[in-house]
Amino acid sequence: MSENTSPIIRGRYAPSPTGDLHLGNVRTALLAWLFARSAEGQFVLRIEDLDRPRTRPGATERMLTDLRWLGLNWDEGPDCGGIFAPYTQSERTAIYQHYLQLLQEKGLVYPCYCSRAEIAQAASAPHQGNEGPRYLGTCRTLTAQKRREYEQHGRRPSLRFRVDATRSVTFTDALCGPLSQHVQGEVGDFILYRADGIFAYQFAVVVDDALMQINQVVRGADLLTSTPRQILLYEALGFPIPMFAHVPLMLDEQGHRLAKRTQGMGLAPLRAMGHSPAQVIGQLAASCGLISHNQAITLNDLRAHFHHNQYGIIRAISENAGIFP
Repeated sequence: MSENTSPIIRGRYAPSPTGDLHLGNVRTALLAWLFARSAEGQFVLRIEDLDRPRTRPGATERMLTDLRWLGLNWDEGPDCGGIFAPYTQSERTAIYQHYLQLLQEKGLVYPCYCSRAEIAQAASAPHQGNEGPRYLGTCRTLTAQKRREYEQHGRRPSLRFRVDATRSVTFTDALCGPLSQHVQGEVGDFILYRADGIFAYQFAVVVDDALMQINQVVRGADLLTSTPRQILLYEALGFPIPMFAHVPLMLDEQGHRLAKRTQGMGLAPLRAMGHSPAQVIGQLAASCGLISHNQAITLNDLRAHFHHNQYGIIRAISENAGIFP
């Protein structure tokens, strides 16, 4: 019998400490954990705190407390370390700078001096849903003299990735199925490094997932349209592309997606009312079709159920956004 050479599944959950976790965040964490653990895989926790102005004091500690209370354990993370440390993005800026330089050396990066207002005001820049206006490449071919003029007037550039105009990115999401996007036509050249000195999410997440050997990315459906841009970066940097599964977002009673600023939609109120972890896990599982009824269930039992019914469960998840019952 030949040896099984299948790679070990490495999944992750990567929250931003911009506030306490709401129940939609917690459900995504649960699903990411189940996808990895049901395959006997490893699970990594990473804190995505690059946007320092939006980071809230104590948020990281409270997020870790919430996840531990539910029993969602991790093998590597900011509290326990690991071979790919550090697991907090604000401690990884030198790593991002190295890979940004590699892209610059390939001629795939250029400075952009356009403000958001100027891009939005461009006459032929239609909005593409949540992506905002498509960037038209205004600064793509700026001369060195024009760049100096901008900088002499105090303009600090962002750095954009040159997107191949002939390329459409096609991939198959484990939940959403086959998808294709012409990135240049829908988004345009996108930002890797912001003018305020912050590395962009699209860039940092690719570098982190690749270097941490993450091969299973389970995250919210709001990031589905980001995936083609990230695939372009995986390819440009020579990194393997992970499996993606974008899970539905949890909605409130009015049908709106939850936000961290939503009051009373985290775990603290449920703990105060005496809910047990098994009760919360059952409610979260029922809200997206993992189980048919709202009932208390342990993580171990839910993991076994997920493992033995994975294809039916995946179909159920894809069909249910779910309001927390």
